[in-house]
Amino acid sequence: MDIDLPDGLARATPADWRQLADITAEAFAEDPVNKWIFGTQPAIRASFRALARDIYARDGICHLAGDAGATMWLGPGQQGNSSSLAMVRFAIGQLIHGGVGSLKRAMAAGDIMAEHHPREPHCYLFTIGTRKSARGTGLGKALLAPVLEACDAGGIPCYLENSNPANHGFYAHHGFERREIFACGEGGPPLEAMWREPR
Repeated sequence: MDIDLPDGLARATPADWRQLADITAEAFAEDPVNKWIFGTQPAIRASFRALARDIYARDGICHLAGDAGATMWLGPGQQGNSSSLAMVRFAIGQLIHGGVGSLKRAMAAGDIMAEHHPREPHCYLFTIGTRKSARGTGLGKALLAPVLEACDAGGIPCYLENSNPANHGFYAHHGFERREIFACGEGGPPLEAMWREPR
């Protein structure tokens, strides 16, 4: 994929995993699904740090807008599989910061999301978020646009799981349509699976 980044956005390197994760954790601090799964802000941050370090910054397509915003994607054919060591590190982070319940909910949610994940080739938007101080500035749109433009040029669809109903309008405005809604775990809040055909 040929992704043209505007001024102010940069491709994240594997060394940027902590910054990617911490921006995302702040953005998702009040997210219904993440609050239900992880319970505490330190547990949410530990989750994103593990996933950014061991999957997305290493194997995915990640962008930073300074220290104000971040995105984490997987491109077509990128599986996002984690090693046994990565799973152990994730588990330790959850046990320390969220407890056994957090870890169990996270593992169950991961299995449920995998069951619903589309099998056809696509770009997967794992996260997009900004610092609280950057909300309402148009940075989210700026972060989303380069990959959507590259997908349109390459005829590649996109997929995401919207974990906050308040964000439906943002994604719908950018061409994502609801495929289905499913619970992230027994008694948990809903995830909205959304799909975007290339334009």
